[in-house]
Amino acid sequence: MRKYILLLLVVGLVAGALTLRSWYRSGKLQSVVVEQVSKKITSNVNESNLIQKVLGFSQPQTYLILFLNNTEIRPGGGFIGAYGVVRVNKGMPEILKVEGTEILDNRSPQDFPSVPPEPLQKYLSIKRWGFRDSNWSPDFASSSIKGMDLFKKERGTAAEDITGVIGITPTLLEEVLKIGGPITVNGQVFTAENFTEKLEYEVEFGYADQGLHFDERKKVLADLTHALMARIRGDILKHWSQYWALSQRMLAEKHIIAYSTDPETQSVLLAKNWAGEMKQTSGDYLLWVDANLAALKTDKVMDRELSYSFAPTTSGRYIATVKMKYTNKGTFTKFTTRYRTYARVFLPAGSQFVSVLGSMKKDRTTEPGVVDQGVENGKQWFGTFTSIEPGKTGELVWQFYLSPTVVEKIKKNSYNLFVQKQAGTIASGLTLDLNFGKNISSAEPGEVKTDLGNQIYNYKTDLRLDRDFKVNLN
Repeated sequence: MRKYILLLLVVGLVAGALTLRSWYRSGKLQSVVVEQVSKKITSNVNESNLIQKVLGFSQPQTYLILFLNNTEIRPGGGFIGAYGVVRVNKGMPEILKVEGTEILDNRSPQDFPSVPPEPLQKYLSIKRWGFRDSNWSPDFASSSIKGMDLFKKERGTAAEDITGVIGITPTLLEEVLKIGGPITVNGQVFTAENFTEKLEYEVEFGYADQGLHFDERKKVLADLTHALMARIRGDILKHWSQYWALSQRMLAEKHIIAYSTDPETQSVLLAKNWAGEMKQTSGDYLLWVDANLAALKTDKVMDRELSYSFAPTTSGRYIATVKMKYTNKGTFTKFTTRYRTYARVFLPAGSQFVSVLGSMKKDRTTEPGVVDQGVENGKQWFGTFTSIEPGKTGELVWQFYLSPTVVEKIKKNSYNLFVQKQAGTIASGLTLDLNFGKNISSAEPGEVKTDLGNQIYNYKTDLRLDRDFKVNLN
């Protein structure tokens, strides 16, 4: 979102150019800066006006910031361990609140119904759906709307004024520190290499060494937020090209995702692929979604390899297989343990479940688990629980019949596949082995030369980004 990226730019420019305090406070200086920068970035008057809107020049904007811990992955990008509320008025950001989500949930009034998704009830024994678990949908707009609803019901700071939601993962903050170097907060030195692990230690154990109460354990995150904002304001001009490139990469890789209550702004987010939405496609579609359920921060030691294959049957249908191979490289520590996930695979509507292998009723058992099915955002999904012990490898394998709409396109010699990455994940492996039962005339991206000239499309890549494939047949 250029508008969001400009927030950092404008803050830096304004802070650096401030000479007349009264002019600065009136917003006139910021308005001039934004207008000039906007002209350099876009010649579209509507987009330029939108930049001013997002930065609070027409009226103040209030953003709910979600700190999505992707070492504890959840469908919407990571467990919401903490949140912030930032108001932007005439280009000037003001931090209204930064705290742990457990504090908000624990002091929440009990005067409203809040039934959690069944897997949270079943595998975590959660009885009330709280704000920290609100991002159960992999569609960021859907999870943001739910989060805003719970935030309001739990009487969060400035809940009635929220105009947008921005999710960021620790991966973004690690990359920021690579540009500006280490930062010291309360005597603790945070580097790009130790940031996530050190922050986890401080909020889980280190706070007690400092004599802080449990409710104050995430104070370090508030202090870090202030320090990082000050750092960026101070060196954004010096490292502008690096910050710009980083912001574009983090948006593309879904370590920054955003939702706006303003339809005009949201349409821009969607057009730029910065909204973390479940993509609506007319062809084939695949999205694998994990939800870490009480597995500590084990996602940081998990390797994932996703494979997708299909082949025609004598009945004219196509039988498909989606497999996730999990490798738990961790051991039993304060932060890592056996991996417990409720995994869902999202497919085109009309996909028909056949079987599953690797499903578990609970961890440390061989008894098969229950398979759930449903439809969300026009996609058919199948879900189940599985677990992988430290030092072990496990597989979860789904078999299903391709949607009739996809089969019909294959019959018409055209096939498109969109494989979407789960927000917050890094770069899971992806292997395709697609047997069309008819010759391939061309494909994009193309296969290696040794695989050309047959009926099977083979391709290997990763899911650092969403991936799009097109195959023409004859």
